[in-house]
Amino acid sequence: MRMDLALEPHELENLANRFKILSEPSRLQILSAICNGECKVQEICDRTGLSQANVSKHLHLLKNAGVVACRRVGVCRYYRVIDPDLLTLCMRARQKSQPS
Repeated sequence: MRMDLALEPHELENLANRFKILSEPSRLQILSAICNGECKVQEICDRTGLSQANVSKHLHLLKNAGVVACRRVGVCRYYRVIDPDLLTLCMRARQKSQPS
């Protein structure tokens, strides 16, 4: 397969930032926890074993990167993945990293 990756400097920066989002295992855990539907922060903590402070910090970064969205119901915040292409990228990378 041949690809043209002649990118402008701003495109390179955007691409690098997108991969930075995936470079932290905790963020990947969080994405895995919410990839099939919306979850409350406490549910994400329960599924990942991460502290609420840690989950909140990573959710903030994911939200700013446009990967997740949040809605508030009373005092609860519900997060969901809004960038399915990023999940597809993760699944493809996972397939490539498994032994044949």
